[in-house]
Amino acid sequence: MILLTGFEPFGGQSMNPSWVAALSARDLLRADGLAVGALELPCVFGAAGSVLRDVLGDLEPELVVCIGQAGGRGRVSLERVAINCDDAPIPDNAGNQPVDRDVVPGGPAAYFTSLPVKAALLAVEKAGISVEISQTAGTYVCNHVFYTLMHELASRPGVRGGFVHVPFAPDQVEQGSSKPSLPVASMAEAIAAVVRTSLNQSIDATQPNNATRRSDVALAAGSIH
Repeated sequence: MILLTGFEPFGGQSMNPSWVAALSARDLLRADGLAVGALELPCVFGAAGSVLRDVLGDLEPELVVCIGQAGGRGRVSLERVAINCDDAPIPDNAGNQPVDRDVVPGGPAAYFTSLPVKAALLAVEKAGISVEISQTAGTYVCNHVFYTLMHELASRPGVRGGFVHVPFAPDQVEQGSSKPSLPVASMAEAIAAVVRTSLNQSIDATQPNNATRRSDVALAAGSIH
């Protein structure tokens, strides 16, 4: 079983492309013959993590990809690190606005994704979709869910998971605006590529002797700032 999650709208938006893309990716993967479920999470600190934990216990998936909206980014972002920090610049959908609070009190400072993000980067690039590896998932509800997921999976050997951010959908951007956007169909294709890569490749594309690579050197996908 594969689990995809997206979020309800937040911040005054009428839609959240992460949920629409999750549903579309679910359908693409089901067409491949895979067992895939999709879950819409509330954009609420605490509640989002609780809903996710309950579903993980019920479904016992082998792979989990959580998806969120990163309005202002121009590419699909494969997140590398979840940090143990809730620090909200705006209230969530329940009016909560935690500042400098642990996601899990006493938990590790951070978790790395367990998805092969560099191999997935290459797969999404091959599909012709703008993509990057991101070193930060922020400190809002997306990171809250990402950290909660990885904390839960730390006690579930063999289950892998991670987080993907998607840009605004075109319908969310006013005509003439300079804000970047991406069609939801492209988001769904990218997510499906991440899932397929994760199922087929347990070792990431970081060394020259891996089968998937850009060139004959190790694949760098970091950032200077």
